[in-house]
Amino acid sequence: MKHTWRWFGPNDLVSIDDICQAGATGIVSALHHIDNGEIWSREEIAKRQQSIATRKDGTPSGLDWDVVESVPVSEDIKKQDGQWRTHIDNYKFTLDNLAAAGIQTVCYNFMPILDWTRTDLRWQRPHGGTCMRFDLTDFALFDIHLLEREGAAADFPEAVQEEAARRYRGMTDEQQLHLQSSIVCGLPGANQELTIEDVKALLAQYDAIDADRLRRHHHEFLEMVAPHAEELGMRLCCHPDDPPYSLLGLPRVVSTEADYQAMLDAVDVHANGVTLCSGSLGARADNDLPGMMRRLGSRVHFLHLRNVTRDTDDLPCSFFEDEHLAGSTDMVALIAAALDEEQRRRDAGQSDWQIPMRPDHGQDILDDLGRRTQPGYPSIGRLKGLAELRGVELALSHVQVQRKTA
Repeated sequence: MKHTWRWFGPNDLVSIDDICQAGATGIVSALHHIDNGEIWSREEIAKRQQSIATRKDGTPSGLDWDVVESVPVSEDIKKQDGQWRTHIDNYKFTLDNLAAAGIQTVCYNFMPILDWTRTDLRWQRPHGGTCMRFDLTDFALFDIHLLEREGAAADFPEAVQEEAARRYRGMTDEQQLHLQSSIVCGLPGANQELTIEDVKALLAQYDAIDADRLRRHHHEFLEMVAPHAEELGMRLCCHPDDPPYSLLGLPRVVSTEADYQAMLDAVDVHANGVTLCSGSLGARADNDLPGMMRRLGSRVHFLHLRNVTRDTDDLPCSFFEDEHLAGSTDMVALIAAALDEEQRRRDAGQSDWQIPMRPDHGQDILDDLGRRTQPGYPSIGRLKGLAELRGVELALSHVQVQRKTA
């Protein structure tokens, strides 16, 4: 696997120099300062590539921009409303410009409004570090009592409703604001922050869009964009919903293996592929991550390796971001499946045999606790995760070689 690292650009508190020392060999980045739906110019792409390629002292970093995460799909495209056709054209122009710069892999998602959802960005762990957490009761509290969404209570079990009401009665204004800001944080590094009123207005725009309609819009987006990416020799890879079940009454259509299979069947070209995120998908007990890697592997273009521990196997459920080799997903089995897929590609003579992987998220430990980096993206926590994942990969690679030579 190609060991990559997500970098949010020159303002990221984790520098290119830090990433070099962490042992990553490639960069995952995006132009977050450009509004969704607008074209990424060749000049802006080149500027980011130069930032990635250069250390603070002006010497070469040896790093390339390997994966774009993400070229955002605008809300207009998801709803097929407003300027959505112009945004489709702009998306294709952006792909043209990225391909001209030699970048071949583009991650995106099709989640309405919020790109990920947590209720606590710095949840205390017994070892003294912190991690991100999704607490279903706290989310119900937000949905029912702070957002006051019509019909929200019916989306939660009665016991969750009762506990949410009890917690709400005991909350201070400061605690309410903290919960609200955690939930509407959205995509790390994004160029907008959403208020309660913003969320209400956006939710209203999805009143007439159910899961079937959103899925249709997703597949139609791919019909217009994926063949163009194929012609450019690029790979689009869809990130799963995070968490992988409906929230705020919104549809989610990339949450299970069946969702992915329907997406791949709808536009059956190699460029239409998967970002297999073990953390997002792992929040559902019915998602078999090693099995998904084996069955969908030929179209997996990007790997996010992280782990979550579910409080229960119910759907939906609470969970927290665990250490990379802990949690509810068998990470060793998942990496083994990824290595087998890479071997299959090598045997078939594919030029894209190597799958870019990044250690997704990480717990805040040691000096990370005072840095206040992007939520989920500390330096030391990710370095630890990358080292652990590389160790598993190396051990399994030796077994793979011995198996072939036996």
